[in-house]
Amino acid sequence: VQLVESGGGLVQAGGSLRLSCTAFGRTFSNHAMPWFRPAPEKEREFVAAISWSGGSKYYGDSVRGRFTISRDNAKNTLYLQMNSLKPEDTAVYYCAAGLPVVTVPEYDYWGQGTQVTVSS
Repeated sequence: VQLVESGGGLVQAGGSLRLSCTAFGRTFSNHAMPWFRPAPEKEREFVAAISWSGGSKYYGDSVRGRFTISRDNAKNTLYLQMNSLKPEDTAVYYCAAGLPVVTVPEYDYWGQGTQVTVSS
């Protein structure tokens, strides 16, 4: 079972990126899926999460209004559209899967991460 992130890269402040997280080996269509990133004094900072159906979405305070989480269960893929990026968004972004939806890093399955770097 693998979660594979992609879409990271280098972007200027104010720019946009879209991250993807694709599941291989099993379906996560009945799992909640979040994005996390490392942060000072935290193992992993909650970025966003989405329920299994996509009907409920949750965002961390630092990204609300700029990032949008979505999923396509037919493609077994999770997305994170990141707009108005800031240098402080620079981090490795990790996707995960599990139940229930929580804003702490207590999920069963994790990807390896994709690096996002925002230059000023």
